[in-house]
Amino acid sequence: MLLRVDPLGPEPLFEQLVLQVKGAVARGELRPGDRLPSVRELAGELSINPNTVARAYRELEAAGVIATRRGAGCFVKDVAPVMRDSERARRLAALLERAVTEAYHLGFGAEEIRRALSLHLAEVQFKRKKVR
Repeated sequence: MLLRVDPLGPEPLFEQLVLQVKGAVARGELRPGDRLPSVRELAGELSINPNTVARAYRELEAAGVIATRRGAGCFVKDVAPVMRDSERARRLAALLERAVTEAYHLGFGAEEIRRALSLHLAEVQFKRKKVR
């Protein structure tokens, strides 16, 4: 798995890492039990502060994406919903509202947004099947 950061990007570096790891899990590129690089390894690879990587790993652990095993490293967890369906639905609605609002302000219409979402979902599902 190749992680990259854009120091000039609008999102903080730790958020870029969190999103990339979550994306790799969603696509099946990272599977339950896979080990992530150590904080120092990844920080050196990306030429960023180890505290940035540590913060990303803490966020991923808090989100239930990874688990830290003392002395062994960070590993991808089996993804299982840990919150109630109503909370999951609320969070999904908030994510979609943000995405749709941003897309609207970029000039996209409803059909273009639907098509883009469908294409992205198909890509994630295709990659998951291909990797397995």
